[in-house]
Amino acid sequence: MANAMKIRKRSEIPVEDTWAVEDLYVSDDAWEAELKTLDADKKELASFAGRLGESGEILCAYLTKMEQVDEKASLLGNYASRRVDVDTRNAKYQAMSGKFRSEMVSFGAACSFETPEIMAIPDETLESFYVQCPGLERYRRYLTNMRRRKAHTLSAAEEKILASAGEVTGAPSNIYGMFANADMTFPNAVDAQGNSYPLAQGNFVSLEESADRSLRKSAYENLYHSFASFKNTAAGLLNAQNKQLKFYAEARKYDNAFEAALDRTNVPTSVYLNLIEAVHQNLDKMHRYVRLRKKLLGVDELHFYDIYTPLLADVDKRCPIDEAKQAVYDALEPLGEDYRKVLKEGFDNRWIDVYPNEGKRSGAYSAGAAVHPYVLLNHTDTLDSQFTLAHEMGHALHSYYSNKTQNPIDANYVIFVAEVASTFNEALLMEDLLKKTADKKERAFLINHFLDQFKGTIYRQTMFAEFELNIGRMVAEGKTLTADILCAEYKRLNEMYYGPDMVVDDEIAVEWARIPHFYYNYYVFQYATGYSAAIALSRKVLDGGEKELQDYLGFLCGGSSKSPIDLLKGAGVDMTSPEPVNQALTLFGQLLDEMEELTKDL
Repeated sequence: MANAMKIRKRSEIPVEDTWAVEDLYVSDDAWEAELKTLDADKKELASFAGRLGESGEILCAYLTKMEQVDEKASLLGNYASRRVDVDTRNAKYQAMSGKFRSEMVSFGAACSFETPEIMAIPDETLESFYVQCPGLERYRRYLTNMRRRKAHTLSAAEEKILASAGEVTGAPSNIYGMFANADMTFPNAVDAQGNSYPLAQGNFVSLEESADRSLRKSAYENLYHSFASFKNTAAGLLNAQNKQLKFYAEARKYDNAFEAALDRTNVPTSVYLNLIEAVHQNLDKMHRYVRLRKKLLGVDELHFYDIYTPLLADVDKRCPIDEAKQAVYDALEPLGEDYRKVLKEGFDNRWIDVYPNEGKRSGAYSAGAAVHPYVLLNHTDTLDSQFTLAHEMGHALHSYYSNKTQNPIDANYVIFVAEVASTFNEALLMEDLLKKTADKKERAFLINHFLDQFKGTIYRQTMFAEFELNIGRMVAEGKTLTADILCAEYKRLNEMYYGPDMVVDDEIAVEWARIPHFYYNYYVFQYATGYSAAIALSRKVLDGGEKELQDYLGFLCGGSSKSPIDLLKGAGVDMTSPEPVNQALTLFGQLLDEMEELTKDL
């Protein structure tokens, strides 16, 4: 295990397992040269100030230039971010990223006239612009969506002030990223034999999956004790994050930051609240799962360092990256050959940065650059890593198809639908693996993993969402988020969600300090809604015919051409209803029944 867990230096990672950042820019110098061109772009866009309401031609010319600049900025931002994320300690790339962020804030300030001027155009005048200038039709959806938020748009001068504040108000998130990824270090974890293993956020879960309980406990305590020693710093950052969200919400005349966040992507707040209510009504299943885990592990007390380890540890399910790629490729056959052709292109052409290294950003993500997507992994040869590959390539191909099909201004799908394609792929992978095994223990092992996906994606992410909602309400009431307040609330929710068979200790109470999603502005609930939608859609594709497949592929090509709710309705799922969540948790209950039956003699 020691070799598998070794964290290598960046220079030790084979080139073929790293990103092809040269597909964005051939060199850092080329990036710097492109960045300098933004000054001319900024001046050209600023020259439209006060003129957007004059004619359809002028408005179209402005939007065309803005679309071109947005494409350029996307490439610049992708390059800087990809360089930083593979080694967050690299001062050169930190500086490049900071320079780009500053440029974007400056751009936002220079173009802050856009929204108020477009809002000021009377409806009948705008309709005449579409007739006068047919090219403006390309931007109808963009303009309609912008004007939908007319009541929350300020004067040009006020918008400029808010835009100029972006670098300052973005500081809590930026500082947290450096704190959690670059500065936080942890003592080595130690197993029952006294062997030592490097501990980092990137390999924490793989250590927690170990059959060695002493190793799990050591990793758990060392990670959370380290965060606990900085809990006041972490609380200060999270408090500042919520205060700045409150400031922007109030400035834009929203009742609260929660409403402002969901309005941005045109998702009703009822979807978020319905999710929490549906999960609350199904907490009995989660408590059953915890009780079964305690029984199968044979422990007197179930702790949070017992929550990731497989229940059937004698089933060998190591998944090196090449095997993981093949398994994902095979499982996604129901999506057709074109989909799998693109998938293989990503596998073979360095779309993926595969392995953990010192200083690398933890976790996993996909970034949808125009040239092609970039996927960050921290692959550790586990079954979980295999599912992460399926998940992130789902994001990647969603971006690929949307970029290929939609105009740039409509290509970027909103976060509400972002988790659907990813978890859809996970569902297909699980279905394929279950179909291919006749071994009772292996089937139980896989069902255990499926149960863990439900636990981690619907229950755990909904708990995160409820925590985020509750602390946002506290800030709205004028409270300061101290470490004690945050720990108490987080501990309370863990007790509610995991039930009486789980020991909720002081270590888990500080887990909020290591969750980056609390800086994503009410993002995290969409993992749970996305997973629920994905389960429903995967069943439709697997049980249906060509129509169901084409409906789903149409969704992947949709970008932001429709509202997120309408995009999902087009694919066959209505997320304004709690039914998809209830259906998913019904499946969770059925899997739990099978797991109890398969393991009753163990």
